[in-house]
Amino acid sequence: MTYYDARETRDPAAREQDLFSRLPAQIAHAQSRAPAFARLLAGVDPATVTSREALARLPVTRKSELLEMQKAARPFGGFAAVGWGGTCLRVFASPGPLYEPESARPDYYRLARAFHAAGFRAGDLVHNTFSYHFTPAGAMMETAAHALGCTVFPAGTGQTEQQVAAIADLQPNAYVGTPSFLRILLDKAEELGVRPSFTKAFVSGEAFPPSVREAFAARGITASQAYATADIGLIAYETPAREGMVVDEDVILEIVRPGTGDPVAAGEVGEVVVTTFNPDYPLIRFGTGDLSALLPGMSPCGRSNLRIKGWMGRADQTTKIKGMFVHPGQVADVVRRHPQVGRARLVVENPGLNDRMTLHCETTAGSETLAGALAASIRELTKLRGEVVFCAPGTLANDGKVIEDLRTYE
Repeated sequence: MTYYDARETRDPAAREQDLFSRLPAQIAHAQSRAPAFARLLAGVDPATVTSREALARLPVTRKSELLEMQKAARPFGGFAAVGWGGTCLRVFASPGPLYEPESARPDYYRLARAFHAAGFRAGDLVHNTFSYHFTPAGAMMETAAHALGCTVFPAGTGQTEQQVAAIADLQPNAYVGTPSFLRILLDKAEELGVRPSFTKAFVSGEAFPPSVREAFAARGITASQAYATADIGLIAYETPAREGMVVDEDVILEIVRPGTGDPVAAGEVGEVVVTTFNPDYPLIRFGTGDLSALLPGMSPCGRSNLRIKGWMGRADQTTKIKGMFVHPGQVADVVRRHPQVGRARLVVENPGLNDRMTLHCETTAGSETLAGALAASIRELTKLRGEVVFCAPGTLANDGKVIEDLRTYE
């Protein structure tokens, strides 16, 4: 079967209607079962949140904020709808530490869809090299493989000679792990005179440039990747078309201007914000801190959901200038005060090792009066002096940067 299910090819309008008809119940569930959302969404009537415009009016909770809230109220900061026992099967720790629950529901992280697009099928033997300790990566992959009817060898990390011996004995046809560790295993197998049995691979956790993909293909391995996080699970996945990543069927994805909750225009780089329908961990407008952009049109593979370009960097561009932290949200607040300005970028330099910041503003109405007003807003909101430069609309790079730090210290 080409597709995991019929939802992947449905009419986009029908998908949108389905997602937003399900959303009010999820918001009501979060308000009633997750104390943090009872507070964050106080006064919100779930029945009114039935469109992207209405969703965009809700607050964004970013990963950095989630970490601080968890530290104040262990284990989950009030964001989970489960506790120990019952449906909570495991708890994992990501760097921070940030704790994530996993329930007993099959394919909890919804990665089976991405595995299917990568060619994984019932009867495959999957050599899973992601860690099974502390972080959820190993479990994320294993539960997806099991949902498809695959058998899993829980290899974990390290011990390359023992792993190659197991590959020689068991002949797994599928690899799961980072691309760099697959390369290490292939080189070790060659060194030991073992012919690797892998024909397909699902890789994640680090950059996967075309040159590495082609190197695997030259060794008979078709490799695919996905974009997933421990908090959300699957967000988007690669298909055989190899043109961007298709968004999962069970999330609502938005691209917003870094430091704000404001959706950007289609094609503009911004922060990935995701709303899930997970009843155990009902994250509403969760800011991943990752940058991406929507791709126009539908995937040539026939899947009709939105597509993103993939991971394009980090959105958290907080910078310390003259001993003061400046956040992307402060830059956005400056721009909001002056409707004549479209996009803006704060460029930080240090000529003579003296910090200097300049706000580059796209506008057709540049004037000394506007420059003075902007400079005053910068000083009021950041407590720092900043210069202002005007440029034509569309001339700032479309890379999601709100603050660009060009300082050198040589």
